[in-house]
Amino acid sequence: MLTIFERLKQIAREIDKAIKNEDLGYSSKQNATGDEQLKLDIASDFIIEHILRDVALVKSIISEEKEDIMEVNPDGKYTICYDPLDGSSIVDVNLSVGSIFGIYETGNLSGDGLRAAAYVVYGPRLELVIAVRGKHPRHYRSGARGLFSSRAPIVLKEKGKLNAPGGTQQYWSPTHRSLVESLFSEGYRLRYSGGMVPDLHQILLKGGGLFSYPGTQDRPYGKLRMLFEALPFALIFEAAGGQALDEEGNRLLDLCPTKIHETTPCFFGSNYEIERFKKVYGL
Repeated sequence: MLTIFERLKQIAREIDKAIKNEDLGYSSKQNATGDEQLKLDIASDFIIEHILRDVALVKSIISEEKEDIMEVNPDGKYTICYDPLDGSSIVDVNLSVGSIFGIYETGNLSGDGLRAAAYVVYGPRLELVIAVRGKHPRHYRSGARGLFSSRAPIVLKEKGKLNAPGGTQQYWSPTHRSLVESLFSEGYRLRYSGGMVPDLHQILLKGGGLFSYPGTQDRPYGKLRMLFEALPFALIFEAAGGQALDEEGNRLLDLCPTKIHETTPCFFGSNYEIERFKKVYGL
């Protein structure tokens, strides 16, 4: 799997260059779920496909931007599901964005089959976090000549200070509104940019907090896709000592999506915040 991780570093450098130098406007295309694609979405998707397709360990790749599985190496061991450019709608205002990767056993696209996960943060610094099941997430930062140096492993505290609630507030349930307000009443700080990667990265590096994207009136099954976003970050949060649950209190890594682009409500946090979530939701 080390070969895959080295390719992720190469991907990070190439997409970082594209963000800094390429057109930020919209294309005339839509992705698999009908969202308008930025030219950077398409460029990032191409970069990842080009770099991963000749890795012998990779049997197939699945992009959030495409409808179907792409078979690349018949003898490969892993399927990589990825969101090429999470938060791309805020890249034009120069906020941090990211890429997310889930590395699954071929034939087992589920939380149980997820062997490793990673994400990249394209911000003032280029950073990469990799988690292998059962080990603390490793944090890397790009420095001189684009080389990545290892930082301290990421470990969450029992209780954090950050609250990042997603979804349109007018469509929140009374229960979810009560959860959000209860944390603010304790002095939690609002940290929500509209980019999943930078918001969750901040919670992980600051030691804890809660990121929530519930089911809402306009999106009853949530917005975040299991294979590309929810499950990879669930593995990372659990590896860091936190928890990741759906709206019914199920562990996200116990879920098994029935279709590639299936979504789920999700709650990621350190233990105190997740226990608060369960109490407010009556779980």
